[in-house]
Amino acid sequence: MKEDKNFAKRNALNAELAALMSSLSANTSDIGDWKVIKIYEARMKGDKDPYDFDELAAKRQAARDRINEVQAELKKLDK
Repeated sequence: MKEDKNFAKRNALNAELAALMSSLSANTSDIGDWKVIKIYEARMKGDKDPYDFDELAAKRQAARDRINEVQAELKKLDK
């Protein structure tokens, strides 16, 4: 029974991990790489940032922090 519980937990964590990683790169995500690129392009042209960089950076860092937490939880389940 314990293995079944770990299997379900592992699947849920892997799904969350995939969603978090996708959120950082997807062109449809509010925190996707594309927004960072748009900010970079605007700055290179001398234009105003099209998005709030500090807010975006904080949200992206929160996603990366959660990715690290999920990966640590998965490692614990593998022991």
